Order: sequence, then C-alpha cells, then structure tokens
Amino acid sequence: MEPLKLSRLLYRAKVWFSHRRLSSSISQAQRANTRKEEFRSRVAAGPLLKDFVSPVPASSAPSCMEEDDDDDDPHYITESPPTTHNKVYFETYGCQMNVNDTEIAWSILQKSGYVRVNSATEADVILLVTCSIREKAEQTIWNRLKQLGFMKRKRCNSQGPMRIGILGCMAERLKEEILQREKLVDILAGPDAYRDLPRLLSVAETGQQAANVLLSLDETYADVMPVQTSSNSVSSFVSIMRGCNNMCTYCIVPFTRGRERSRPVHSILEEVRMLSSQGVKEVTLLGQNVNSYLDTTSGLRFVDLLDQVSRIDPEMRIRFTSPHPKDFPDEVLHLIRERHNICKQIHIPAQSGSNRVLEAMRRGGVHSHFILYWMYLLLFIGVSLSSDFITGFCQETEDDHQQTLSLLRDVSYNAAFLFAYSMRKKTRAFHRLIDDVPPEVKKRRLEELIEVFREEAEQVSQRAVGSTQLVLVEGVSIWHVMINTLS
Repeated sequence: MEPLKLSRLLYRAKVWFSHRRLSSSISQAQRANTRKEEFRSRVAAGPLLKDFVSPVPASSAPSCMEEDDDDDDPHYITESPPTTHNKVYFETYGCQMNVNDTEIAWSILQKSGYVRVNSATEADVILLVTCSIREKAEQTIWNRLKQLGFMKRKRCNSQGPMRIGILGCMAERLKEEILQREKLVDILAGPDAYRDLPRLLSVAETGQQAANVLLSLDETYADVMPVQTSSNSVSSFVSIMRGCNNMCTYCIVPFTRGRERSRPVHSILEEVRMLSSQGVKEVTLLGQNVNSYLDTTSGLRFVDLLDQVSRIDPEMRIRFTSPHPKDFPDEVLHLIRERHNICKQIHIPAQSGSNRVLEAMRRGGVHSHFILYWMYLLLFIGVSLSSDFITGFCQETEDDHQQTLSLLRDVSYNAAFLFAYSMRKKTRAFHRLIDDVPPEVKKRRLEELIEVFREEAEQVSQRAVGSTQLVLVEGVSIWHVMINTLS
C-alpha cells in the first residue's frame, strides 16, 4: 500500500476511535446523572425526620420563657435524689493529689445529700481513692477489698446493701480487671469522673455495676470547692493542675490522669482565701510538674500564681510540689528568697544519679547538672532539699547504683522518698525496656540507699542544732504520747 494512503487510513481510524470514546463518556455521564435524579426522587418521596420522632404533647413541652437553672450541666449526668442509704466513708491511699481528689469527691457527694461517717462499719457506701504508681500500692487495695467483701456479706439485711467503689488511678488503669475479678465492687470512677459519682451510685442501687473512667482534656474541677476531710486541720493541699505531659518511661500518671491542663488562677485564689478564713496555716500547691503551669485564659505562669497566692495571707505558709528539674525557672527562686511566707524547702525528684539511667527514664537531665543546680539553691536562698529516687530501674548496673549513692552524699537531702522500681503496664518502659534487675538486687540496693540517706540526713539535722526555727504544730505526736505513757 502506498505510504500516503496508509497515513490517511491511520488518521481516519484515530478520528473514529476518538469519536467513540467521546460518545461513550457522554453516555456514561448521562447515565450517572439519570441515577442521581432517580435517587433524589426516592429521597424526596421517603419519610422525614419527624416520622421517626414521637410527638410531644403541647402541655409537656417546656416554654421558651421558662428559666432552666441546669443549662450548664452536662446532659449525660442526671442528678439523683438523695438516697436513704446515704452514709459514705472514704479511705485515701497514695499521694497528696489523692487527698485533694477525696476532698473534691466529698464536695460533690455532699451536695447530693450524702452524709460522711468516720467508720466503715457505719457506712452504706465505701469509696477507696486509689494509687497505681507501684505494684505494692495496688496490692494494698486488693487486700483491702477482701476485707470489705467479708463486711459486705455479713451486713444485716435491715441495714440495706453496702456499695463499694474504687476511685482514682487504679480504677483508670485496671477497670476491666476490677469489675471482673472483684464482683463486690459496685462502681468505678476515674480521676476525671467524680462529677458523675451521684449517678453511678444511683445505678449501683439497682444492683448493677457502674463505671465512668473517661479521661478529659479540660476537666480541672475549677468550679468545685473541695471540702476538707478534717475540720480542724491546719494544713491543706490545693490542686493547681491535673495530668502530665512529660511521659517519663517508668511513669503511669499520663495514662491514669491524662494530659496536662491547668486550673484558672482566679479559682485557685478563691480556694486559698477560703482556707485562710477557716484558719488554715499552711497550703501546698499541687501539680505533677508545677513549672509548666499555664492559665490559658490569662497567660499567667507558675511564678505569677505563686506571687499572688503568697500575698493573700502573709502569715500563711506556702509550699509547692513537684517541680521538674529540667525547667525550674530562676524567677521562682528569686520569689522564694523575697517572700518570708514561701517555705525555704524544695522537693525536686531526681530519680537517679546516673546519666545513662536518667536518659533511659527520659528525665531530660544529668547528674552533674543536678549537683551544681542544687548547690546553687543552697547557697542562694538556703533551702532544704527533698527528692524521689527509684532503684533497680531497667538495665541499671552496679556502677549506676553507686552514682546514685554518690548523689545522695553530695547533696545531703533532709527528706527523700526511696523506692524499688515496679514496672507498670501501658508505660513506655513496659513496651520498650526489660525489667532485668532481680528482686533481691533491688531490695539490697534500696536498703543501701536508705542507709546512706539516713546518714546524710542526720548530719543535716546536726548542723541545725542551736538554731532557731519557726515550726507549724499540726497535732500531738505519737512519740509524745508513747513517752508520756511509758513515764
């Protein structure tokens, strides 16, 4: 075939195929439009939303002119009327934050008609405010539940059923296990669910188990004024923030108390003023890391809060715990030095004296920096120091342990909280590290830490002999009672 004729045939073939594709795409678009129109017609002819909602009689419909006092309350929480079996007893375990949680929970229940009693045998409701920071703390709760189970089974029918609740970190961490393993537990409430306690207890009265362990991104209980558990107490804990963002590898707190959020300054100042009017002489500001406090409504930081709190009552002693060593602000040191009512005592958790272990813990600090910084504190404002230490952390060597002992000797703490490492599920260490230090080695290292600490603390106390100190008398010491009895 001649080249010219072949070219013409190829050109005609291309034109024909392009026309076929174009007509095919047009027909497909037309069919799609037809289907859309058919679907719209079926929807238009179908039932409306009102066909699925039962009509409300006009007489029962609320008037738009009526005032609703509960508009601000969450609609999923229903207020239950006070029950006849309304005597509640609290047991608090663990840290100072749990003491404050108990006061918040009691404030909420008190408004719902519950009455507090001082003995478990008198109570209709027993609430355990729990801790999950170590295995020993949880085992204490398991043992206590066995005792309460015996009490619950022996309770007379005339007294009505006894309800038992687990509150706080353990409820958050072991929710399913608690409900399945201990059928005697009636309610679970995580640290962010205390507002829901009246409803949970109401559900429990019907014989069902009830739980709310949802964590919140904004709950600070800013509008709940805690009620002190002891009416004659001269000291009190005030929570300024909840949760933690540091994510140290060993720590369960971010998983049981959620992300970090700060309570508004005005709410904190209101509570401190109330405590001052009640005669409280010492307040401790609480947070997992007070350094990172930030009131998002005003932009005020921790140093601003500490400044305003210390001005409320010049005769009220102010403490705070705990700051993180990685970002302790110098402005706070200057304020402590200036204000006579801010206690010259700082608690900074060190956890270890080994750089390698601190890195594995994701603590963001080093041994040498700790010593230099704390010596600077001592020289600058004459503070006394306390700390936390964990021994036997994952892959801790004997050399790491000796470095921690060296830190205890170099700094000379006047108080310390010393613990053997206990791995917690959900933590980064549980997923990434190996708990390979034998229990007997942990025990021996802990004993050595305690021995060195006591030696150094004794020297700190000896250096204070002959000085004059202002002290807060909180009550009669058990040792004073024993001496009087023996004499």
